[in-house]
Amino acid sequence: MSRKIAVLGAGLMGHGIAQVAAQVAGYEVNLVDVEQKYLEKGMQAIKWSLDRFVSKGQISREDAENVLKRIHPTTSYEDACSDVELVIEAVPEDVEIKKSVWKKVDELAGKDTIFASNTSSISITLLASFTSRPEKFCGMHFFNPPQLMRLVEIIRGRLTSDETLEYAKKIASEMGKEYVTVNKDVAGFIVNRILVPALNEAVQLVYEGVASPEDIDKAIKLGLNWPMGPIELIDYVGIDTTLHVLEVFQHDFGDPRYRPSPLMLEMVRAGLYGRKSGRGFYKYDKR
Repeated sequence: MSRKIAVLGAGLMGHGIAQVAAQVAGYEVNLVDVEQKYLEKGMQAIKWSLDRFVSKGQISREDAENVLKRIHPTTSYEDACSDVELVIEAVPEDVEIKKSVWKKVDELAGKDTIFASNTSSISITLLASFTSRPEKFCGMHFFNPPQLMRLVEIIRGRLTSDETLEYAKKIASEMGKEYVTVNKDVAGFIVNRILVPALNEAVQLVYEGVASPEDIDKAIKLGLNWPMGPIELIDYVGIDTTLHVLEVFQHDFGDPRYRPSPLMLEMVRAGLYGRKSGRGFYKYDKR
């Protein structure tokens, strides 16, 4: 019998995680979102990604069709979560939204179902507290785009059991990922704790007129061998998302090092979020 998991949220990360689970690990995946339009957009993105793999000769057209058959979009949390071994949550980085989702899923999922959040900054211990099974709750933080990025951060909450952590490692491996274990539940985990302050500093350099976005990106790509410059990267991740992570850092650590650049605040207020809005530090053709 095929193994089944549920992915909550068909957005930027959710649809990618669903694709990896179906394509690499061969799982049946219930992909759930609150409105049909979000599911349709997510499935279109999956089809686009699979078409890219086919065009590059990495998978066959038949393989791509079989992946799509293993992904089952639905707006019903009950249908999505009632008979799965794992639920991976990838809804917006908002505590109240996540709280509402996890309380609902906790009532619908089987008692042995493992819960994992793809949050990039919110406490796993806090999210687990919204459920009746904190020992079965962990963080599985994938990186964007999940179809290509090899890393998953696996985060232990205060009450996460060793068995849950080992299960998450096994799942990550089956999805073809490398994993690192975050033993202490702190904001930003490993990668974002290091990366986000660096992105903020790059924005501050633009704000102070030290250098242009183009030259900052060129300097870091050539000087530090980054594949993408920090200004390009913040546009790709989302200026609003980066701002939110910094605000979480400020709240949790109370450290002025994490104060967002005024330019970042100004751009978010203007609706300049980066690639997803068509304009950030650079302009983009919206796909």
